[in-house]
Amino acid sequence: MLAATVFPLVLASAANAQTAKPPAAAAARYDAEFNAWLKKEVWPQARKAGVSQKTLERTLNGISINWQLPDLVIPGQKPPKEQSQSQAEFSSPGAYFSEKRLQALASTGRGLASTHASTLRRIEQTYGVPASVLVAVWGRESGFGRAKLPHSVIDVLATKAYMSTRKDMFRNELIAALHIVDSGDVAADRMMGSWAGALGQPQFMPSSYLEYAVDFDGDGRRDIWNSVPDSLASIANYLAKKGWQRNRDWGFEVSIPANVSCAQEGPDLAKPVKQWALMGITRISGKGFPSNDLDAAGMMLVPAGRHGPEFLVTPNFYVIKEYNNSDLYALFIGNLADRIAYNAGPFRGEWGAVGSMLRSDVLAMQKALVAKGYDVGKADGLAGFKTRRSLGDWQSKSNIAPTCFPDETLKTKLR
Repeated sequence: MLAATVFPLVLASAANAQTAKPPAAAAARYDAEFNAWLKKEVWPQARKAGVSQKTLERTLNGISINWQLPDLVIPGQKPPKEQSQSQAEFSSPGAYFSEKRLQALASTGRGLASTHASTLRRIEQTYGVPASVLVAVWGRESGFGRAKLPHSVIDVLATKAYMSTRKDMFRNELIAALHIVDSGDVAADRMMGSWAGALGQPQFMPSSYLEYAVDFDGDGRRDIWNSVPDSLASIANYLAKKGWQRNRDWGFEVSIPANVSCAQEGPDLAKPVKQWALMGITRISGKGFPSNDLDAAGMMLVPAGRHGPEFLVTPNFYVIKEYNNSDLYALFIGNLADRIAYNAGPFRGEWGAVGSMLRSDVLAMQKALVAKGYDVGKADGLAGFKTRRSLGDWQSKSNIAPTCFPDETLKTKLR
């Protein structure tokens, strides 16, 4: 997880089983101990941080543990051992890009972009982030504000601060949520969010709300639950403060010639777009690169190596990743934004198969590369850009045509 001030802002789905609620008598005892802990540990810290006594009394008095949440550890018990992901299937990233879902989001997004065109123009003028990107993030995060937010965020954060596996992080987010209540932007009983405590239509964690949420409709409140202008402008403010560059796209699907190594990707290997073009890299659409991009930084991105679509991306791609630290998430947002703005379709490159693979197979390859002196980033059975380009370098030196992605044929070759 990122630090609270740059928390990934996603509407997550619970990945782990819920803790069974104990019988009534035991639940009552746990609630009493929970409230005693809040008054002893959280109330003083919140007061010291500037939260008013009135808010503490109205918000934290007599609340109950939310037993519906995942990742809970009953006080006095040891946390469950994390299950190994080594036997999880490793497959092509193509499954992430559900065409049915993208088409549905794009259709709805185009309609809403038209409905809110005036507001989006004002937001774009203010923050420099294109309307299509804002609508894409809005759709991906909360279904354009239509996703159900079933949980009281105060209950979620207090419960997780007391009995989750990341108590300190959730305690800080709880105090941030109390500051929001103190500000008068939203009452505690109307502060609804996800099981992880993410708020409203942009899915901000409370600390991110405090830093990035804005009142764009001018009613005196930063209302990311009910106000579309506030929600969209808050997303724009977040991206702008993370470094969004005006008048630049997120990136382009390209064709990389066979004689250009795929092992040149990554934000640390950026070079002017015109240099990539001189190497023979062209847009797959047949159009030239925009003139304002030619002297600006571009980065190669091959999320499936030679087994999938290939891209040149701009620094704005990595700004999108600040919202959710995933190449595939940022590509999803970029493609969805292009569909909304230009009625674009799917990426033209096909996501190829990599054979029968487990994450343990990829982990073995990563360990073998590390033993040979390569930097693979985190050896976790996932193929990040450092793993991909290290694999491509090793393939070249081993007289194997570089694919820059783990596949079944390499399981016996790379040891």
